[in-house]
Amino acid sequence: MLEPTQVLTQPAGMTDPERFRAAQRCTLTSVAVNSVLSVLQITVGWYGQSRALMADGVHTLSDLLSDFLVLFANRHGAKAADEEHPYGHQRVETAATFLLGAGLLLVGLSILWNAGLRLQSGQASQSVHPLTLVIALVTLASKESLFHYLMGVARKHRSQMLAANAWHTRVDAATSLVGAVGIGGNLLGFTFLDTLAAALVAFMIARVGWKLGYSAMSELIDTGLSEQEVAAIRETLLTTPGVRGIHELRTRRMANQALVDAHVMVDPRISVSEGHYIGESARGRVLEAHPVLDVMVHVDPEDDTRIKVSTTLPGRDDLLRYLQDRLGEALPLPSKLVLHYLEGKVDAEVFLDAAAWEDPGRMDRLHRKILAMIDAGDEYFRSIQLHRTNAQ
Repeated sequence: MLEPTQVLTQPAGMTDPERFRAAQRCTLTSVAVNSVLSVLQITVGWYGQSRALMADGVHTLSDLLSDFLVLFANRHGAKAADEEHPYGHQRVETAATFLLGAGLLLVGLSILWNAGLRLQSGQASQSVHPLTLVIALVTLASKESLFHYLMGVARKHRSQMLAANAWHTRVDAATSLVGAVGIGGNLLGFTFLDTLAAALVAFMIARVGWKLGYSAMSELIDTGLSEQEVAAIRETLLTTPGVRGIHELRTRRMANQALVDAHVMVDPRISVSEGHYIGESARGRVLEAHPVLDVMVHVDPEDDTRIKVSTTLPGRDDLLRYLQDRLGEALPLPSKLVLHYLEGKVDAEVFLDAAAWEDPGRMDRLHRKILAMIDAGDEYFRSIQLHRTNAQ
């Protein structure tokens, strides 16, 4: 059984229009049920002098406001991404969940306060009308049935918001049960139990309100996925062909999905295009295997969290001028220069035209100067390799 703080994830193949229509149907059903129940509870509770039934009726009335909030959030959360919201509008659902929780917390604390004052003052000795017990039992059966209906749809469509609203209804059923017990105790002669039940109902309302609000707030401040979910995503990335390692894997929730950032390490000697291909392959595998909205993959030739970053080294043009200054006339103009920035140094591959290799004396001076430069521990270069470019 899912807990109120769990987030349901959306499987591949489920379209947003289907999810939107399902949420609409569920919420309209909830509105109809809660409208009838709130009128019955408050009216009969006032007539029958039952604090517990009236408290539960006020709670049901708050559910109506919550249902309208869900309708609003579902409509706006289903909108596609735009320039102002490049990741979409899914967090409208998160904000709605937070407001649901905050509303429950405030309602619960208010009723709890009033019930406490009534118990303390000795005013909790009023007998209630038997009709209040009938309405309490009808309310209990109706809300429990509504919970099972809503949770079934939430599981099918993997909707955090619908799950939150379903658990909201389950709490309603539990509070109605407490209210029914309190009313029954009152009718048996323990008159204080009605007010005590109202206090217990209020506590349960506030407790679930806190849980829902805390869960939504955690998402709004970019709390990461669970350890199990992160481990599964890490495994998917690591098993991608060409990926040698992974670091700085970061996640954050986005309503029923998530956003992922990761640095993947590849062979530092491969081409840029092959590294990009490996990164895109890793990204696609995560999107296919996990409920993720988007993945940002940064391709690294090394683990830059443990190794000195090479970004402080000069760029290509400056390094070429540096080589020409150090090697002088012995260095012909390269036809191609490949630079590998690794471990805080540069490994260079210098490609020279075939004509340059026809001067053995010049090439010998070049080799000796390069050897002396590297043996002396050059400031920038760790190695320099010479290659012959074949004439076309």
